[in-house]
Amino acid sequence: MCDTMVAVGSVTKSGNVIFAKNSDREPNEPQVLLRIPRRKYDLSVCPKLKTTYMELDQVEETNEIVISKPSWMWGCEMGFNEYSVMIGNEAVFTKENYAKSGLTGMDMIRLALERTKTAKEAVDYIIYLLGRFGQGGNCGYTKKMQYHNSFIVADKANAFVLETAGRYWVMKKVKDFYSISNGLTIENDFDACHPDLIQDCIK
Repeated sequence: MCDTMVAVGSVTKSGNVIFAKNSDREPNEPQVLLRIPRRKYDLSVCPKLKTTYMELDQVEETNEIVISKPSWMWGCEMGFNEYSVMIGNEAVFTKENYAKSGLTGMDMIRLALERTKTAKEAVDYIIYLLGRFGQGGNCGYTKKMQYHNSFIVADKANAFVLETAGRYWVMKKVKDFYSISNGLTIENDFDACHPDLIQDCIK
């Protein structure tokens, strides 16, 4: 199993946020740890960014990040940026269809780390990416594997759980501590959701 957990300052002895994640990727898949400095881009020269499967518009400046990623993917399983935004994701398997193309959950993590400064901004940005580009593509190293994603997103002050199924999502603010693995955990106690989620569930 793959797991991500967070404990916020209200329940830690130091008063600091504690964030942790482990990985259950394939045994022979290389995982690399990278520090990528803050970068500025000339958009007239480099207007596009190539993620694992998709091209997106590049931004003028990206944050410094430290990430752990499968060597063959653009995105990452976990990481943090210079503003102490931390994100980890889990594969979840749902009844919604799996798209052949789109952003991987790992792509969304790296994009959010490079482009946001708070945990709430990162959550909102992942929701935007999900709605704009969708999630999809093969995420297996030696075999085909498709899944949807759940995330824990945290900074020094706040933490959030974001769980997705296809284009749908629910978000919950962490009050004390929370952990996620390879299954959906949020039931009807979410703080926000996709505007069409309830109607889709009824159908």
